[in-house]
Amino acid sequence: MKPRSKRMMLVGGGVALLVAAVALVLSAFQQNLVFFHTPTDVIEGKAPKGKTFRIGGLVEAGSLQREADGLTVRFAITDTAKVIPVTYKGTLPDLFKEGKGAVIQGSLGPDGQFRATEVLAKHDENYMPPEAAHALEQAQKTAATVSQ
Repeated sequence: MKPRSKRMMLVGGGVALLVAAVALVLSAFQQNLVFFHTPTDVIEGKAPKGKTFRIGGLVEAGSLQREADGLTVRFAITDTAKVIPVTYKGTLPDLFKEGKGAVIQGSLGPDGQFRATEVLAKHDENYMPPEAAHALEQAQKTAATVSQ
């Protein structure tokens, strides 16, 4: 084989390996990509069915209920326009409270119940996750427009 054809085969092999590596990285990103939705989006059917996503807003006052097993918690998350019931099995963050902002990751069950795998709470007096703050702002604008 000529040196030139050997070089071309090495370059071709290198390009094939690079393409395979990029394909694997993109596949991993696609599998781990989690989108944020508001309770209004979920009720309107804009959230993915059977896939993991995040939902955020305020924990509805009076909705927090603890089950007898000590780990299962039921509560509702709202964007002040719509409300989604949530079930979570695990330990809640210390700052998780009714009336405060939260972002919950999980998936929507066929019964309309959101099954959470992770709960994120605000971390100081004035902080709310940017996605949740934006969702609340949009819901309030929509509610104000509808009531006029």
